[in-house]
Amino acid sequence: MGTLMIENTFSEELIHRLAERYEEDPTEFTQLPPPTVASSFARQTVSELRNEGLVEEEIRGVIRLTPRGYKEYKRKASGSFAPKAWV
Repeated sequence: MGTLMIENTFSEELIHRLAERYEEDPTEFTQLPPPTVASSFARQTVSELRNEGLVEEEIRGVIRLTPRGYKEYKRKASGSFAPKAWV
């Protein structure tokens, strides 16, 4: 599995989990596990998602999906991606 594929899979899984939390309570932030916060790869992914306006970071490792991020998730989940791509 190539690096780009791993990055996309991690990003999609993170967005999927954040979307589930968003559906429960859009105002709630999610604490990432310490190993994820310690990972430079994960930090870069969160940074990219934040720069795209898809996630908001309260403090390091505490994030939530933005309304824009949720709309993008719903658009991709119902359209161009197969459902299993988000699971």
